[in-house]
Amino acid sequence: MDRKEVLEKIKKRVKNREAIKDKSIGIFKEFADFLKEYKVVGLAVAFIIGAASTSLVKSLVNNIIMPMITPFVPEGAWRTAKLTMGPFILGWGEFLSELINFLIIAAVVFIIAKAILKEQKVAKK
Repeated sequence: MDRKEVLEKIKKRVKNREAIKDKSIGIFKEFADFLKEYKVVGLAVAFIIGAASTSLVKSLVNNIIMPMITPFVPEGAWRTAKLTMGPFILGWGEFLSELINFLIIAAVVFIIAKAILKEQKVAKK
């Protein structure tokens, strides 16, 4: 191989690398546009905050609200409160705790959604 052929091969390789680089940059730009257009980052942040607030509400219910309900629960232990109906044993104490968790979280979501969507209301036609 002479020097001219070697230079031609090098030029081809450089062009191929540039083409691959352009495609890679295009894919990353397209991905970034996708993230911006569909607001994926905001959704991820909302999901993380939601998960954190869920554990906070669960702690509120288990450590503050349910102990106040304990005097009204037969036998005084809400976590192990059970209702026996013949061969069936229903653990209603833990269910009550989860129901209160759900109601608090649903109320918070409702209040936040109402405050945010208040600006976006469309007049009825």
